[in-house]
Amino acid sequence: MLILLAFIILFHITSAAFLFIATIDSAWWVGNDFSTDLWLLCTNETNCTTIDERFPDYPAIQTMQATMILATIFCCLAFCAFILQLFRLKQGERFVLTSGMQLLSCLFVMIAASIYTDRHEGLHEGDMYAFDVESGQFGYSFILAWIAFAFTLVSGLMYLILRKRK
Repeated sequence: MLILLAFIILFHITSAAFLFIATIDSAWWVGNDFSTDLWLLCTNETNCTTIDERFPDYPAIQTMQATMILATIFCCLAFCAFILQLFRLKQGERFVLTSGMQLLSCLFVMIAASIYTDRHEGLHEGDMYAFDVESGQFGYSFILAWIAFAFTLVSGLMYLILRKRK
């Protein structure tokens, strides 16, 4: 049982780390001389511009920012709830609160990554770019967001199935 508990904690911490990296790091869309994420557009790794209302499809960007932040917050809260429930629940009860929070985190990261997948062409159009954005590709932060989606989904389902045992 101790090995299972260690695996679940490690799995949860890994999914939280993936969410943090995907939310913060500037690698959702990368090219030869630029990279962009939910917050910044960087050219030559030194010249970064904050993404604001001047950018096309700014409401979609704000939605992605908010949902990624909510996904990260709910994942961290789910971990805290798991630790509390681990010591507070009676034997045989399920980790329903933890599961609900983790599944909400899963939903939020899915929304953000889906919007980015659907709108990435619209997000990277316009005359404000001094380089060819269409020549880029999805970066590792975008891929980590989808991996975090899978991890939070599996983790949420594990908590739903898991019962507290001796």
